[in-house]
Amino acid sequence: MILSDQTIREMMDADTLRIDPINDHQIQPASVDIRLGNHFLKIDENAIESIALDEPAKYVEFESDEVIIPPHSFLLATTREYIKLPENLTAFVEGRSSIGRMGLFIQNAGWVDPGFEGEITLELYNANRLPIRLKADRRIAQLVFAQMDKEAGTPYRGKYQGQRKAVGSQVYMDKEVNPG
Repeated sequence: MILSDQTIREMMDADTLRIDPINDHQIQPASVDIRLGNHFLKIDENAIESIALDEPAKYVEFESDEVIIPPHSFLLATTREYIKLPENLTAFVEGRSSIGRMGLFIQNAGWVDPGFEGEITLELYNANRLPIRLKADRRIAQLVFAQMDKEAGTPYRGKYQGQRKAVGSQVYMDKEVNPG
């Protein structure tokens, strides 16, 4: 079941769902708009010849209140909001339609597990032939919340729990790479 604005507000008032900071206009009929933070990562294309799944990628890290994403380029960004989901609620990250119509694809693998806590790292891709300029604090994506039939037996406690700022891929830490 997708949560309504009323249920979202009730859960936030009861402190079972945390989104901080938040303004009332961010709460939509069936979602919450999330804003762009000011911390970014991009692959350091000059330091590596390829990206491998079994070793850490090298990133260039920077903070700015404005960023320009060149055509056909990829960038990691963080949300302004820190969220904390209860163990019976999951969320989907969806790009805002108005932003998508400009050719900016927004993801975070699309899913936030029950029990997750932290800022959300967004994956931004400019599909245009023109650069896209973004400013911190602008609503860029939305969270759609879904109530689970019961609490997760194994809520999220993974490698991105509690993250602050944009966090690069930690796929090299997966169990099939490091079974210990």
